[in-house]
Amino acid sequence: MTDHQIHTLSNGIRILFKHSPSPITHCCFVFNAGSRDELPGKEGLAHFIEHMLFKETERRNTTQILNRLELVGADLNAYTTKEYTCIHASLLNQHLERAVDLFEDILFHSTFPEDEMEKERGVILDEIASYQDQPEEAIQDDFEEYLFKDHPIGNNILGTTESVNAISQQDIHQFTQTTHNTHQMVFAVYGDYKFEKLVKMCEKYFGHVAENKVEKSRIAPQPVASGIYAVEKPIAQTHCIIGGRAYPSAHPNKYGLLLLNNVLGGMGMSNRLNLEIREKHGIAYTIESNYTSLTDTGIFSIYFGTDAEKTDKATKLVHKELKKLRDNKLGDVLLKQAKDKFIGQIALAEESRMSLIISMAKSLMDFNHIDSLEDIFAKINAVTASQLLEISNEIFDQNRLITLLFEPK
Repeated sequence: MTDHQIHTLSNGIRILFKHSPSPITHCCFVFNAGSRDELPGKEGLAHFIEHMLFKETERRNTTQILNRLELVGADLNAYTTKEYTCIHASLLNQHLERAVDLFEDILFHSTFPEDEMEKERGVILDEIASYQDQPEEAIQDDFEEYLFKDHPIGNNILGTTESVNAISQQDIHQFTQTTHNTHQMVFAVYGDYKFEKLVKMCEKYFGHVAENKVEKSRIAPQPVASGIYAVEKPIAQTHCIIGGRAYPSAHPNKYGLLLLNNVLGGMGMSNRLNLEIREKHGIAYTIESNYTSLTDTGIFSIYFGTDAEKTDKATKLVHKELKKLRDNKLGDVLLKQAKDKFIGQIALAEESRMSLIISMAKSLMDFNHIDSLEDIFAKINAVTASQLLEISNEIFDQNRLITLLFEPK
């Protein structure tokens, strides 16, 4: 039995609802347009549009947009990824219609005035400069440029100073017309409502939106060679990322790699990289691994920061841990412990209700299906030690890995 309900409007926009007895509602509007859909020279356009949605519409100025929810104590925000854009709000249940009204207004009636574009351009250029001052974040984007060389997935979501300065009002209108397919939009609500009333509310506000069935032509990335790259920066520590391409969202090995990632350098202090490199040798304050799946590819990476003279040792220890996973099956006890830990973390993460409803909306948008928590647990429990060994030898193969170093000048 599903724990959610879905309704599709005549224009293709889907309404997703999950009931909660809480007095707080979390809602989001997710649409399938991100930085990988930008044309060459237009890098940062999807993120620029996300910022501009909070500016003027046909019937509201910037102050009225911001006050619409903040005056009732609600939290409103948005973000852009490689493949989608999300606007979300958390508020008291009785104010949901305010959010639905506002979402419809900013998504479908924004005017993108030139004077507001110039102000926001300056804000984003400051954001780019600020980002470059945080090497532990900037290195991830630079790493993806090497990993997806000459492909839109490798571009920084923020864009470059040059590309952001070149964005025009015409670029915005063209991008929205060619990427904002109403059949790839989901409005999701997690709160205490009657589903029938929610559907009526959404019909009122979103039902009249013009249908757009434009098909995007996303190009799959081509293979790239492994390599080691070093860049000098005005920084005190060395920052390092080691990683490579991984499985896409629908791949049967996805849950196996998620489990492996959690064993290697996932949440908590008891993962292998943290125990070996931080706790045993004391040569890195932060060390972690990450696996992100996209629709047609994925990214696996290990990040650490350390003193320059300790970099070689830390790198060797990382490869030592990867080799262990390539050479040795997890024993029955370790495999069960790994699964129990990961399942417990997922269960706790469900308490973050905004993250959960966004994840559900994205799953519906990408797969037309939402796995229940029990389905996810079953997939994790079905992973075998042999499968993990096979995944390790594919994803952690040294001939597939790229290393990027930010080194102190």
